[in-house]
Parts: sequence; structure tokens; C-alpha cells
Amino acid sequence: MSDDTHAGPYFFLSYAHTPRHDANDPYDPDQWVERLFTDLCRHVMVLSGLNHGDRAGFMDRELHSGSYWPDRLAEGLATCRVFVPLYSRRYFESEQCGKEWTAFSQRILYHRARGSERVETIIPAIWVPVPVEELPEVARSIQFNHAGLGPRYAEHGFYGIMKLRQFRNAYETAVYHLARRIVEVGQSARLTPVDPPDYDSLESAFGAYDAGRPNGHRLRVTVVAPDIDNLPEGRGPYHYGRTAHEWNPYRPTLNRPLADHTADMVRHLGFRPDIGTLDEHSEYLLGDDPPTSPGLLLVDAWATTSDKFQEPLRRLDELGKPWISVMVPWNKDDTQTAEAEPRLRHRLEAALHNKLSEGHPVQRSAANGIPSYEQFNKAVPEMARSAVTQYLRHAPAHPPEGRASIERPRLQGPLSPSDGNDTEAQP
Repeated sequence: MSDDTHAGPYFFLSYAHTPRHDANDPYDPDQWVERLFTDLCRHVMVLSGLNHGDRAGFMDRELHSGSYWPDRLAEGLATCRVFVPLYSRRYFESEQCGKEWTAFSQRILYHRARGSERVETIIPAIWVPVPVEELPEVARSIQFNHAGLGPRYAEHGFYGIMKLRQFRNAYETAVYHLARRIVEVGQSARLTPVDPPDYDSLESAFGAYDAGRPNGHRLRVTVVAPDIDNLPEGRGPYHYGRTAHEWNPYRPTLNRPLADHTADMVRHLGFRPDIGTLDEHSEYLLGDDPPTSPGLLLVDAWATTSDKFQEPLRRLDELGKPWISVMVPWNKDDTQTAEAEPRLRHRLEAALHNKLSEGHPVQRSAANGIPSYEQFNKAVPEMARSAVTQYLRHAPAHPPEGRASIERPRLQGPLSPSDGNDTEAQP
């Protein structure tokens, strides 16, 4: 009997479609992925105790893009228990796969936002081995022991052990142990189903941002907020903690510090987050050196009422630094902030006049107040992308050193057989 009722598929298999090398060739290169999917479903049905009619897995067998992203695919991502990405170089080059990863990752973020424990519901599988140094940041952060599925699988991936008859036993072992892991995770980690995601609003988790940069971009996230012992007049302690890092303007909707939530968001976008306070990042923010990384500045409007924050922010505003995007959470349900709005707006304008008016509409909107946790989640990818774009425009270039000049070769005449260059290669 099933452990509980669940409308969605038990797992979602995310893979990169392989194009046919010849449009007239009837051979389907994705048939091996479909066989893996079928075998996983059979094991999951037995191991999980799913009832007849329950869906063990979801696999998309069609190519889609943009507004043609099918509703059933979005629904599968919004309701499945476990996400299984099938690693290959083609997978990490696929925008479609990157968006699928992002859609599922957002569910993990919402789960943690409610104060739930961290869950590891992304279970990777190797289709074709990819060197660790070539994996994007989000894939490196997933802890999974591939050797536990067998040495042949870890060396060759599923494609290799499926195609070679001598590895048949290795394939059976690997697919069974992967199914066991899927069921273990599916039974212990219960992600709440969400509304299906909007494809057009999603960013790829692999990010075009770090193309050619195996380790991804570092992205600094700076928190500008007081701690609970240094609150401005008229401000209660409800949204604050012992340090600026613990500031949470969207409480109770968000049940952990905004900095931690933002770090997870940018990590899922393919960045390496560097979280710090205004003091900790002062050299980066206020120095005259060339930019070393893009950044997000999370500003509590109440902080601008204190000279401790007002003066550094004013200096940053004068320096420009378009690679630092400003975001001002402005919780519409915070009555103290609503009552103090005229004063807070005045102080924000005095500190960040230029930043409040620079950039495109999304940037200006984020700098002038983000009214809800949901709006904040939508703004972070756009603000991160803007910061990276500006960083790449302004960062100093470091082209590789050229090779030493060599003399252009000159043809002297035909080679003779005695030169030994006409010998056929031996098999």
C-alpha cells in the first residue's frame, strides 16, 4: 500500500535531448534514456509501494521552448517528490534543463523559507561522465556518492554501461540502487506541491553568466541593517537579530534571515555567494580599486535614519559602481514601516539618490521598495543578471599571454621516403 496519497509523479527525470545526426535516420538517440526511465519506474513502483494508477516518474519526450513549454511538464516539476538530473556536458549546456533545475530549486527555497529543515531532494545521475571542474556551481553543491552505484557506473555513466553488453550486471546494480535512493529521499523529505512555474520568468540554474568560468562568478551580498541592540527610534525588534546578518524584513512569511535566503537563491542561479555586512564589505563597496565581483546591496530603509549607515551609503552613491545592484525590501504588511514611510523615503533619497533612479525599470523598482517576499524572489535573478552584466563591462580584462613568436615555416621541397614520414600507422 502507498505510504500516502500524492497527485504528482514520484520523481522527475531531467535530461538533455540528443539531436539526430541525420534527419532521415529513424534511429532515436533518446531511446536509451527512455529505457533507463522505464527501469527506474518499475523499481520505484515496487520499492515505494505505490498503488496502481500512481505515477512513479515523469519524463518529457518532446522538445519545447518558450511559451510552448507544456503545462504537464510544469505541473510535474511543481508536484514531484524528487528531481533526478541526468548529467552530461549537453545537459549543462541546455537552457531548458537549467530552467527545470531552477523550477524545482524554487520549491526547495520555499520549503526552507517556512522554517523547514534543509532537504536534499535533487538526486543526480551520470549519463556521460563530466569532470568535476567542469560542473556548474549548483551541481558541485549536490552531495552524492556516485561510487555507491558501482565502479563501472561511476567510470562510464549509464550510457556506457547500457551500450556495452559486458556491463549488463553493472547496469542492473546501478539502476536498482538509484531507485532505492529516490525512494528513500521521497519518503523522508516531503516538499509541498506549488503552483506550476512560469517558464518565461525562469533563469537557467547553469547561467549564461559563468560561461567559460568553471567555478562560476562570485557574487557579494551585502546586508545594510542594524542589529537588535542598535535599533533606530520608533523601530521594534521583531525583524532583527543579534547581528545585521539576522535581519528578516519579511517575517513571518520568511522564517529565516533574508541573507541566508538570498545566498541560496544566487547559489541556485550558478553564483558563489559571499555574504557580509556593510562593515565587512566596506573596502569592496567604498574603495577605488577596479571591480572584483558583482554585488547585491540589501538595504533596510530604517538603517538610513542612522548616520552610521547614511554616510557610507552616500559615498557609495557618489562612486556609482553600476555593478552593485541595490534592493530595498519594503514589507507592505509592516505597519511601523508604513507609518514612517515619509521619513524613510526622505532618508533613502538622501543616501542613495543616484542608485534609486539608475538602470531599467526593474532595478528602479527594487531600489525603491520590494513589497513582498514573492516579489523579492522574482527580483533577485534580474538584479543579479544586471549586476553581472555591468561587472563584465567595467572589470579589467586579463587576456592570456600570447605565444612566443616563431618563424613562419618555409617549404623547402618534397620529403623523400628516407625521411620516414610515409610509413603507414599501425593498428
